[in-house]
Amino acid sequence: MKPDVLVISAPQDRHLAMLEQSYTLHRHDLADAAGKDAMLDEVGPRILAIATSGHAPLTAAMIDKMPALQMVSCVSAGYDTIDVAALTARGIPLTNTSDALADDVADTAMMLTMAARRGLIGAHAYVASGDWARKGMYPLQSSLRGKRLGIAGMGRIAQAIIPRAEASGMEVAYFSRREKPDVGRPFQPDLVALAAWADVLIVIVAGGAGTKNLVGAEVLQALGPEGTLVNVSRGTVVDETALIAALRSGALGHAALDVFWNEPEADPALTSLPNVTLYPHHASGTRETRAAMAQLMVDNLAAHFAGKPLLTRVN
Repeated sequence: MKPDVLVISAPQDRHLAMLEQSYTLHRHDLADAAGKDAMLDEVGPRILAIATSGHAPLTAAMIDKMPALQMVSCVSAGYDTIDVAALTARGIPLTNTSDALADDVADTAMMLTMAARRGLIGAHAYVASGDWARKGMYPLQSSLRGKRLGIAGMGRIAQAIIPRAEASGMEVAYFSRREKPDVGRPFQPDLVALAAWADVLIVIVAGGAGTKNLVGAEVLQALGPEGTLVNVSRGTVVDETALIAALRSGALGHAALDVFWNEPEADPALTSLPNVTLYPHHASGTRETRAAMAQLMVDNLAAHFAGKPLLTRVN
């Protein structure tokens, strides 16, 4: 008999086919709300593993309906919609895919940084509108070389940002829950102090209750009217109301955002501002990386059922 696996979020077709070959799949993702509850009531006792993502809820109540559950394989880096505490309490491991997407997210963080500091969006409009011919040279922008980059978070993705930033001539320091001596860059335990030091603050921490509104009015005020905030983590990490107020008043110079509070319906009060650069939560959105993420999800499931160590366990 094939092991029973609950699919809360399905991977790409090719990787879904791999799962179908090895497991009996129960497509929770295809059911309506009533059907999802009924499915868990019916097959929950047989479920041994879950294939999901950090965009779909996996609650303690859902976990309770799966007494035989052995592991959860998440196809995304973030897992703030998953009740990790409930899994950990039962000794159920969770895996994610940060290793597979680190380079693309780091590239996107630097892309947004450069686009913001060099006024790419405004410059594009300047050429397209004909203002270049009518008004002459576009206003001078700010070089990255010699600037200070603060990074909030120091996981795999943040560590991939460091060499990219330093290749652009930036000085790097970081904030994290704890110092990581192996990083070899200055550690600042106070996020407000890091923001006051920095010209650019890149936010790349895990989402969830522990980091909600981590970047609030005080941090934005410290970053200042010449500062740039780049968020490639989760929308909940930045107090969006405070962000809008800071951008409107000029207390913050610019925000470059891959994530938002109410995705995909970003607040018009934010998106209509002239000093924002916007990207649709697409930092890992390349064909190559999404395939690698799906493969890692498949490989973690395979490792578990083969009795081998999990490749990317997070709890």
